[in-house]
Amino acid sequence: MKVRDAMTKKVCFCGPETNLAEAADLMWRNSCGFLPVVGEGGNVIGVITDRDVSIALGTRNRRPSEIRVSEVMGHRLFTCTAEDNVHTALKTMCAERIRRLPVIDREEALVGILSLDDLARKAQGRALTKDVSYRDLEDAYKVICGHLPPCKTEGWAAAGLSAVVRKEAVYGRS
Repeated sequence: MKVRDAMTKKVCFCGPETNLAEAADLMWRNSCGFLPVVGEGGNVIGVITDRDVSIALGTRNRRPSEIRVSEVMGHRLFTCTAEDNVHTALKTMCAERIRRLPVIDREEALVGILSLDDLARKAQGRALTKDVSYRDLEDAYKVICGHLPPCKTEGWAAAGLSAVVRKEAVYGRS
């Protein structure tokens, strides 16, 4: 399955100069906890989560309208493309312990978001495809949340995900 088959295409985003009050309002109105941050050229330059907003507001003695997204956004950016295989995206999510990936095109412009929730919603019956199962999603949630799954996972060998899980079990999160 390709990322384009499961991703959310209607995406809310903000800019680096957006303040946290506006970012929180966007998240609230759109029932999301994650916003890609898009730069002047239209490319994704970072992300901000509801957790980032909460921690920033709890650790600064400033009003939300005074704090810019650029001050608190995550600068380590992980993305995928619509043409990527879902296994590749899951591998990235597990390796970096993240639940969502901005989906970009060749020019690095935002075209969607892929989340573990998207994959769970896409699932029908017991498998997403012949090689991505509910068990694979369960194991991905366990890795991402810090509860390490068994070292071998069904259906992940071709994508190298079992190696990611094995590394996490031996070395812990780096």
